[in-house]
Formats: sequence, C-alpha cells, structure tokens
Amino acid sequence: MNKAKILVLGGLREDALTDLKEVCQVDIGPVGHRPEDDREWVLDHIAEYDGVIVAKMVFDQEMIDAAKNLKIISTYGVGFDHVDIEYAKEKSIVVSNCPKSVLRPTAELAWTLIMASARRLHYYDHALREGVYLNADEYDNQGYSIEGKTLGILGLGRIGQQVARFARAFGMKVIYHNRHQADEKVVAELGAKYVDLDTLAKESDFVSLHTPATDETYHIIDADFLKKMKDTAFLVNVARGSLVDGDALIAALKNGSIAGAALDVFENEPYPKPELVGMDNVIMTPHVGSATHVARFNLSQEAANNVLSFFKDNKAINQIN
Repeated sequence: MNKAKILVLGGLREDALTDLKEVCQVDIGPVGHRPEDDREWVLDHIAEYDGVIVAKMVFDQEMIDAAKNLKIISTYGVGFDHVDIEYAKEKSIVVSNCPKSVLRPTAELAWTLIMASARRLHYYDHALREGVYLNADEYDNQGYSIEGKTLGILGLGRIGQQVARFARAFGMKVIYHNRHQADEKVVAELGAKYVDLDTLAKESDFVSLHTPATDETYHIIDADFLKKMKDTAFLVNVARGSLVDGDALIAALKNGSIAGAALDVFENEPYPKPELVGMDNVIMTPHVGSATHVARFNLSQEAANNVLSFFKDNKAINQIN
C-alpha cells in the first residue's frame, strides 16, 4: 500500500515529525520567507499531496481547488482563519487545529504583556537606552499596581481561563465576556463574573483578548469600545489582529483615551502600523505566543499527530469543520 503524501509548510520542528514519517511520506515545502513565490510553488504542487500541515499560508478556494487529492489540512496553531473551513468541508477535506500546545505559552505571553504594561517596562527600557535615567519619585514616571485591579477577558476559552488563573494568583478581579456564558464550574474556579461588552470596556483596568477571528469579532474593539475604557486602562491582544480597529486604537493612544496597549498580533502582519512604533505606551511582539523551544516542539508534534491519526487510525483529532 502506498504511503500517504504529506506536505509540511512552515517552520515546524522536524525532530517532532518522526512518528509521522514512519507512516507517511513527508516532504518539507517552503517555510514562508517569500510568501508570493511560496504560494505559487504550493499551487503548482499541492495536487500531489493527501495531507498538508500549514502554518500561515492562506488556504482559500483557489488553493483548495488545486488540491485535487487533499484529505486533511492540519493547521500549525490554534487559529484557522487562514483556511476556508466551510469550502474545505464542501470538498470533504478535514481541517484540524492545535489547541493544546499553544494554551500555556500564549497565556504566559499575555500575562507577561499585562505585567510589562502595568510596570511600564518599554518606557523605562527606552529611556535608559536613550541615556535618560528617569526619576521614579515623579508621579508621571511611575507605573501601576495590579493587585485589586480588574482584568476583563474577552473570550474565556482555554487560554483566557489560564490568564484568569494567573490574575487570581496576583489578587486581581476577573470579569469576562463571551458569546455564551462559560461553564458554572469553570466560572466558580476562576471567580470570574460574566458581563456585557459595554461593562467589560467600562470596568476593566486591563482588557485581554482571547477570542477567535470571525465575521462577528472583526473590529470588535472599535472606537466606541475604546472610548468607554478608563484612561488608565490597557489593551492586550495575543489573539488575532483583526479583532482591533488599528486606526481607532492609534487615535485612543494618541489622545490619552487609554493608557497603553500591548500587541502580539496585527491586522497587516508582518507590518504593524508605523504610528505604533514610536509610542512609549505601546509594547509590540512579532506574533510569538507559542514561541518557546518546548512549545514549538509540542506544537509541531500535535499538528503531525492530527495527520498521523487520520491516516493511521482513520480518526481526525481536533477536527474543527
């Protein structure tokens, strides 16, 4: 029996693909350094493959139509907005993601950005590099304590829940907004209170985003939401750039409507809006939620196991369509 042919797209850890290679023929394709050229290469070759593991390359209708033999798409990460999952379903192609491996490291990054924002690390670091030793006795050079403050979580899924656990350990109050209220046991464990979106904006000292990118969540953080936030509040986004209206955020940061923002994701990655670059009340990281050595190994293995299980045991793990 011929082995299923699998194409790997993106910077996966090859040492995590050992089990998959025993069952399938695994080819390493372009890793995303030249997106347009890489896409053309994949369009020319994808018909040869039964399965694909894909990081960020867009799998739209054109790509799926070219994939004549494709049976499974395993996304290298928890997000799947770069894959047309409904069209894939029409073509009887399974789509799976990797929710487990990214949970802890992404929550850790969100908490890092919350703490860094509160204690103004970017401002201090930038000043020192410019030769300015700030006087911490001056009110304007001081940061914010987080004990007793309110963390508002938009999207109380697995990652949001872990961020809530960190918040409780640091003595914060937790409120959240979801499309649906979370399980009562989870809410009781976290001490989290469900609120509507307006209340989340008005009462939070930190708003942390953990909801997926959908038509409903596009620009859910808009000018109206930002106007309702406290002028001492911070926005943290480790989810998807499309959740935030970038122009509205820049305006809010410039006019002091909010105290600052910490962003790991952007609407036009890898090109954040230039206005953000020079702001001392903005912390930016290059979409590194899962970027630890251990997490990337686990993520590569989880993405591979989705495919391995499909072809070895006829069972799709983490199927989302």
